[in-house]
Amino acid sequence: MKKPALLAAVLATSLLAMPAHADDFPSAISVSGEASVSAAPDLAQIDAGVASDAKTAKEASDANNAAMGKVLLALKSAGIAEKDYQTSRLSLQPQYGQNKSTGASPVVGFRASNRVTVKIRDVTKVAGIIDTLVSAGANDIGNISFEVTQASKLLDDAREQAVADARRKAEIYAKTTGVTLGAPLSVTEGGAPVPLFKGRMATAPMAAPAAVAPGEETLSVTVNVSWAIKQGQ
Repeated sequence: MKKPALLAAVLATSLLAMPAHADDFPSAISVSGEASVSAAPDLAQIDAGVASDAKTAKEASDANNAAMGKVLLALKSAGIAEKDYQTSRLSLQPQYGQNKSTGASPVVGFRASNRVTVKIRDVTKVAGIIDTLVSAGANDIGNISFEVTQASKLLDDAREQAVADARRKAEIYAKTTGVTLGAPLSVTEGGAPVPLFKGRMATAPMAAPAAVAPGEETLSVTVNVSWAIKQGQ
């Protein structure tokens, strides 16, 4: 093929690949829709720990193992399944004193600690389980949190509501500007479940029964929707 013919073929191909005039592109209305649903949590999680001090590492470790054994036995007796509690931290650390004459910090003992994370599948039993742990020897209770395990079903309801909210807003804009909505061009989702309650309880043994308020968990969804628009009839 001669150069002029080749140049003409390349030019023709380029013209075919070029986008149509901007006026041919569909115009759109883009809005965000929001929705949230609330539900009482049906799962709680807490941490319980035992710390033991002794002059030697073995004494501290043995004492701590025995103390944690009582805690685990108490959990089992309270009806907590073995799959629902798990060791989350185990440590053995030297404890240092102060020698005033030399300024040195000699080892004066050892502290062994053991923590277990517990899932409670009946939130009405949280306070009772905490009291059980304290009575069994746990001297560090904290990091309590609640969650809704069936969040996906609730979020599906919120998604429908969020899309409806987006369409409501888009129809307002369409009416105000004298156009009508066409088919949706794109839908994207943002947002995530937001836990309402997560805190830490006192670490000292409690004389009175623990006061626990599960509250509610709020799950929210945001969707961004673009609709094609047509000139009003």
